[in-house]
Parts: sequence; C-alpha cells; structure tokens
Amino acid sequence: MTSANQTRDPAGGVATPPAARRPAAPASSRRAETRRKWYEIIGLTTPALVVYVMFVLVPMGFAVYYSLFRWRGVGPPTEYVGLRNYVLAFGDPIFLDALRNNAIIVAGSLLIQGPLALGVALLLNRHFRGRALFRLLAFVPYVLAEVTVGIMWKLILTDGGTVDALLRSVGLGGLVQAWLADLDVVIWTLLFVLTWKYVGFAIILLLAGLSNVPQELTEAAAIDGAGWWQTQRHVTLPLLGPTIRIWMFLSMIGSLQVFDVVWVTSVPAVRSLGASGTMATYMVDNGFFARLWGYGNAVAVILFVISFVAALLFQRFILRRDIEGAITGRANRP
Repeated sequence: MTSANQTRDPAGGVATPPAARRPAAPASSRRAETRRKWYEIIGLTTPALVVYVMFVLVPMGFAVYYSLFRWRGVGPPTEYVGLRNYVLAFGDPIFLDALRNNAIIVAGSLLIQGPLALGVALLLNRHFRGRALFRLLAFVPYVLAEVTVGIMWKLILTDGGTVDALLRSVGLGGLVQAWLADLDVVIWTLLFVLTWKYVGFAIILLLAGLSNVPQELTEAAAIDGAGWWQTQRHVTLPLLGPTIRIWMFLSMIGSLQVFDVVWVTSVPAVRSLGASGTMATYMVDNGFFARLWGYGNAVAVILFVISFVAALLFQRFILRRDIEGAITGRANRP
C-alpha cells in the first residue's frame, strides 16, 4: 500500500514522491524587495546626478541666460538684447573662419589620423622584436600635456627654428615657410601638430580592438589560402568596425571643442584674423579677454549646440547598429 504522496510506476514498483512545489513569496515580501532595489538605485545614482546637475546643467542654464544680455561681468546683467549676440556671432567673418577651421580639423582628423592609426596598429599587432617599445613610442605624444606640446612645437616651428634649420641643411630651404604666421599655412600646421599629438590615442584604441579579434578566424582564413591583406580586409576590419566608429565619434567631438594646443601654439595676432582660431579660442578671446561675457556665452551655447547635434546625428546614423546590437545581445543573454 502506498502513501498519498507516492505514485506507482508502470512496472508496479513504488515511485518516489513528486517534488513539492516551492511556495510563492508573499506579496509583502515582493514589495519589500522592490523597495530595496529602488533604494539601492536612488542611493547609487543620486550623488552622480547631483554632481551632473550642479556642474553641467546649471552652468549650461546660466550660459543660455547670460547670452541674452549685453554684460561685461560686473554686477547683474540688466541690458537685455535677446538673440542679438547670436546674430552678431554668425555675422562676424572671424567667427565664420573659426567654424571653417573646426570643420578642417574634424575632416583632417578623420581622414588623416584614422588611416594612419589603422596602418600603424595593424603593423604593431604583428609579432616582431621591439614591438612593445614601438607601442610605447606611439603613445608618448598623447600622454604629454597639451601646453607642453604647444610650447614645444611653437619653438620648433618659429622663424629660424628647428624645422627651418633642418630644411636648409638638406638643401630644401625653398620650402621654408612662416609656419605659424602665414595666413594660408597656419591651419595646416596646426592640423599636423594635432595629428602628431592625438594619433597615438587612435593607435592604442585600435590595438585594443585588434586584441579582441579571435585568432581562430585569422588562422582559418590563412588555411583557406587568404593572404595577409585579404585577411585584414575581410576578417579583421569588419570585426574592428565598432572600435573604429567609437574612435570617430571621440575624434569628431574632440576636434569641435579643441582649444589647448591651438591656443598655446598659435600667434594671437594671426588668431585674431581668423586664420588659426577655433570656436573655443574665439569664445575665450571675445568673452574673457574682451570682457564681452554675454557674447562669449552666446558663442559657448553655439559650440554646445553644434557638438550636441553632431553627436546625436552620429549616434543615430552610424552608432545605431552597435548600440542596438549591444542591447539585443544583453536582452538575449540567459
């Protein structure tokens, strides 16, 4: 005779009792668990949210407010001018030159730094003696302070400096230019300096992406008869796509907001003519040194809006696939 909790198997033996169901947690316990999770979320995010509001949103609000006044930084702003500061900015040819210079730096950073960094990263990803040393040397310019880089290159490129002496010593004196004073040359000189400074960051970022490419895929391609270039083109580069797109995003935003190297390297007189200024240097020149605080804040708002819109468009049309893939992969994770 079997007990009530036991079942008989087809052979006539006594089967083990079925596993007892786990009782459901009481509603009060579930509510307490939910409250505990919300307390954790609030406790962890509140400090960061307070810092973000105090040091990002509040200054942005003040910048927008002050940009609507003609204000020289003394006393409360009282002379309301509305959007006149914005109209003056877009009507100033020097500011339009700064916009053009920023566009040149953005395009140059993407079209010069990108291929150069990718080629160097692919070479440094191969095994050879001294690879660690070359990786270190490629990254050294990036870790140098921007002020140090600006002063160094200003001394090198000054009239009669190291570059001029080197060109004359090899019989290329005809190529000597006023690198930082010629209105047609200075922006390309600054682009070279910026490339030298920041290409190391792109190289290290791409090397990190290359380290995540499975070795089995490249070995399989080699077994199938693919050469080194074919392997890089059809295997490595597609897998490196997310890293390249992230670098492009960081490079674009950094190029729009570049200030330190340009400010230290360029000559103030040339910068005031619009040949070497950027939106950030224009903002400081006209807001801080000219004491046109309302106008300077208007330029700051314009710079923020341009950067924000560029970031949104880049995320919408270029980073969208990477973001959606990350979210889908997280959702499908067991």
